[in-house]
Amino acid sequence: MSTSPSRVMVGALALTLFAGGGVLGGQLTPATAQPGPAAVAPATDPVRSGRLDLGAPDLPEARSTRVLQSGVTLTEISRGGADAHLVWTVEALIPASSSSPDPDAPPRSISDEGSARAQADRLAAKGFPARVERVAQPQTADVPAGTLGYRVRLGSYPTKAGAGAANARLAAAGEHASSVYTGWDGTPTDRGPWHLKVVTLDPRAFHGTLGASYGPDLHDRETTSELSRDAGATVGVNAGFFVLDPAAGAPGDPAGVGVYRGQLLSEPTNGRPALVLHNDGSRTGVERLTWQGKVSVNGRGVGRLDGVNRVPGLIRNCGGDASDSPTALPLHDVTCTDDSEIVAFTSQFGTRTPSGPGREVVVDARHVVRSANAERGTPLAPGLTAVQATGASADVLAAVHVGDRLDVTAGLVGEDGHARATDPGTTIVNGGPQLMQGGRERITQQRDGMVHPGDPSFAYGWVVKRNPRTFGGVDAHGRTVIVTVDGRSTDDLGLSIPEAADVARSLGLVDAINLDGGGSTTMAVGGQVVNHPSDATGERPVGDALLVLPTRR
Repeated sequence: MSTSPSRVMVGALALTLFAGGGVLGGQLTPATAQPGPAAVAPATDPVRSGRLDLGAPDLPEARSTRVLQSGVTLTEISRGGADAHLVWTVEALIPASSSSPDPDAPPRSISDEGSARAQADRLAAKGFPARVERVAQPQTADVPAGTLGYRVRLGSYPTKAGAGAANARLAAAGEHASSVYTGWDGTPTDRGPWHLKVVTLDPRAFHGTLGASYGPDLHDRETTSELSRDAGATVGVNAGFFVLDPAAGAPGDPAGVGVYRGQLLSEPTNGRPALVLHNDGSRTGVERLTWQGKVSVNGRGVGRLDGVNRVPGLIRNCGGDASDSPTALPLHDVTCTDDSEIVAFTSQFGTRTPSGPGREVVVDARHVVRSANAERGTPLAPGLTAVQATGASADVLAAVHVGDRLDVTAGLVGEDGHARATDPGTTIVNGGPQLMQGGRERITQQRDGMVHPGDPSFAYGWVVKRNPRTFGGVDAHGRTVIVTVDGRSTDDLGLSIPEAADVARSLGLVDAINLDGGGSTTMAVGGQVVNHPSDATGERPVGDALLVLPTRR
């Protein structure tokens, strides 16, 4: 890549962002605000010298901290070690049975107790002794503790190869299963190992720039290390959720809010939390955002804007409006649909807008219509904005002609209902669920879409089980803290969502949000990956990355 940092992080817009009553967090100040006095390390710094509330309480723990640039440190934490109690096993998929709440449901990792016992009995009859295990739902802010469901497992093996051989025998008998390591179950008494990397940015000593990059355009993915090297970043960490599957939209698009250098380039998943950052490293926070947008032609409002820089009709992670199916609420890793939408595209989206039936109007920087087309899909040069409409909404653009004035306005709205202004120093990336609020653990599992009605397997794999995690927030001293935790191996167990909240609290964060994790979890220092991404193919290309740059821009 040869893209300059300025192209990575900013571009021309014909879309107007409204400001109005209030600012993000009520604390936005101009990007030129100067940092305060030189940093003084807190007398008790839980990042450098604390202990993690993770696994058995007596585990050994080692920490080392180095300065990456003025005001920025990297602390590496290792906790625990090899645990002889952890083994490999085989987990069978459970078909629906007559006792299942949904007899037509596909096979799942966990199910109701009756279906699980029926599967265990069926496997035993085939010569595969199986056991049924209860899976607990941990207490979160909006989901009570209880039984999430039941899983069916077979055997105990010291190696992955042994579990794989058993799995192959099951497959030959027409069964479906997977090899799993019991260290990924999230058992609180496990002894590790865990490896964390913690970046701490103190605005009192920081003289660089904190922001984010999505690469040359939103529509395409780059690795975190590529984005870091291209921008000359001291540190880069993967950021928000993004579209991965072309069937869910344009790969690389943020799957939720995206504000870069103050420009709203992707609308929020309504009501979900977002990480709000400022280029001088101050006033980092977590806020729940919605948005408003409209389209006007020759001064007359003609329609509501449904989205920004995404394929019309596909709303990844849902959280849109009442016309979306199956829900207007956030629903993680689900793509909601709507056959009648109006979506605006800026030149940051890519060189060409999505193609398909509907109508499209292209507007220049003076808001004058340059072209009006009966099909969607056109090249989009810098400085131009396109508005696409599908289904019944296409009628809104039917009477628009070249030379008309078309205005698109869009802006963020806070949880208090007031508009939230963003200045050029503001970055906002999406995430969820919330982990910490006001110094207390507050995991909003259901509110943020990590509960799938009728499918406990989703919460089992996403919330309860351990995975690589990336999360960030702010501590009581006003420092920005960004954390990566490796996982999905026997050498790196990863974290469950409740454990991520425990670790955030242990590190002194008062407000924190989970960011994209799993195979996306990556940290690069000086453009080189310093953690162990879990994908078998290596570092995963992502939608955007948080960057710490060495100089003020």
